Amino acid sequence: MPDWVSKQLARLSDWFSQVRLGEWLTGLTKRQTAVLAAAVLLLAGMLSYALHGPSALPDGQPAAERYVRIAPGMTAGMIGDLLAQQGIISSKFNFWLAAKLNGTEGKFQTGTYKLHANMAARDVLRILISGRISAVRFTIPEGYNVHEIAARLDQEGIVSQAELEKAAKKFAPYSYMTGSPQEMYRAEGFLFPDTYEAPPGASAEDILDLMTKNFDQQLTPEMRELADERGLTVYELVILASLVEKEARFDEDRPVIAQVFLKRLAIGMPLQSDTTIQYLLDTPKEDVTIKDTKMDSPYNTYQHYGLPPGPIANPGMAAIQAVLHPADTDYLYFVADRSGHNHYSKSYDEHLAEVDRVR
Repeated sequence: MPDWVSKQLARLSDWFSQVRLGEWLTGLTKRQTAVLAAAVLLLAGMLSYALHGPSALPDGQPAAERYVRIAPGMTAGMIGDLLAQQGIISSKFNFWLAAKLNGTEGKFQTGTYKLHANMAARDVLRILISGRISAVRFTIPEGYNVHEIAARLDQEGIVSQAELEKAAKKFAPYSYMTGSPQEMYRAEGFLFPDTYEAPPGASAEDILDLMTKNFDQQLTPEMRELADERGLTVYELVILASLVEKEARFDEDRPVIAQVFLKRLAIGMPLQSDTTIQYLLDTPKEDVTIKDTKMDSPYNTYQHYGLPPGPIANPGMAAIQAVLHPADTDYLYFVADRSGHNHYSKSYDEHLAEVDRVR
């Protein structure tokens, strides 16, 4: 659209340069003059809105932060597309027009900028030509997997989803992160859930490095020693913690579920965790089906004994502590009701009765 408008403006400029404007205007009828005046007013309004449109958010809503990376060689049209896609501006044409009228095309400074939703074109322009690049701030909740983290960071304009997922497949700066060759992502499980502030222009590897360093600092020598006493490597600890994280919605359930999994491993019973099936699905389900439990994958803990080949999420500290400090019970089974509360049983018959009751 901007290219089309640019061509039309150029043609209009050539036309005006070739005619005597005064003579042309005196030849117009009253109706034509009125139409021309209305068109001029409309054009003036569009220009004014493009340059001075409101930047206040509707209904006093808080501004949703967005990060935008401006690369060398990006034009006003390309930047306008990017800003509109992220909801920072309402019209990419208004941004392009404001850039043209202000003479800022080609003056954009490369880097990462912190903006927010529903900004006026003039405010965005002022920031992008100032070079006031920002540190990138983001928050990752407990239980997010690599795919979910990458999608969130992509949506916030921090790094592309494809780049982060690709980097996470091989990223393993610490020796304890090396597990089974069948694992989906080397970094899975070790991207500690927290709020981060990354430097401007951070790459996918920079983000992964920031998060894995945080994990390494959070896992104290005392915690590593306790895991070793329980016969667990750090990698096994994180796998179990990721299962607990995904199975337990409430704090009181984590140590009990951790104990159930540890007991099943000790007696050679399959873990049979629905969460490992969910990890394989493109879209999570409320309930896993019998057909789902027959999927051919080393992550399928219904078909394979022992731990899955890698973590299925990035657990928070509460889930890790639950594995290090499991409850002391005789339970061997559990099922969650529709509110997320788990109900426990000692025998399979009791478990089936609980399933019928809460589901």
